[in-house]
Order: sequence, then structure tokens, then C-alpha cells
Amino acid sequence: MKKLSDSEFEIMKVLWVGDKPMTSNEILMGLKGKHDWKLAALMTFLARMVDKGYVSCDRSTRTNYYVALISQKEYQVQESKSFLEKLYDNSAAKMIAQLCKTNALSQKEIAELREYLNSLEGKEEK
Repeated sequence: MKKLSDSEFEIMKVLWVGDKPMTSNEILMGLKGKHDWKLAALMTFLARMVDKGYVSCDRSTRTNYYVALISQKEYQVQESKSFLEKLYDNSAAKMIAQLCKTNALSQKEIAELREYLNSLEGKEEK
């Protein structure tokens, strides 16, 4: 799938939180405080997102309803894979090592990561 722009991603976040078909006005209200878009600008973004396959538009009634076609979790997995592939040769270990070298992880985050990795031990063998 084609990548979402930052603005399109903000729209997806509103659709994911809504977790139901939404009108363009409801989406606009969900963006209030983050973007001061006019309805025409939002409609342009939504049309692009439909073309990219991220959003569906139900035009069967007088009011158009928009719904996300990909869950937030699915998008996170897709973007994470792309990020790892592009920057770290598909290696999570290289990414974590870089974060540790640059002190980007707090001691609490390192402890949480260690705990998570320890919880995975032995799961592959079962």
C-alpha cells in the first residue's frame, strides 16, 4: 500500500478512535485543535485515502460515511516493517542497539524491554 502522509495519518487516528462510520463533519470535529482545515481540504484528503485503499466511502445515502479499511494495529505493523527494512536492514536488534548507544531509551524502558524479551523465551519451542 502507498504510504500515508502526516495529515492523512491524523485523519486515520480520528477514524480509529471513532471505531464506526463517520461523516466528514464528524471527522472535521475530531481534528479540531490539531488542524484548522476547511471541509474542502478534508474532502481532498479523504478522496486520496480512498484511492490508496485505507478508507471506504459509503455513498448509499444522502450523507457519505467514511470508515477505515485497515486497523491501527495493522498499520503499525506495516509501518514498523517498512521502517526496520529501510533503516536497519530488517534487524530489530540493530535498531535497539542504536537506541541504546544514543541513550534514547530510559532505564525504565530498558527494564520493560528486558522483561518482555524474557517473557518470550521458550515460547517458540512450544
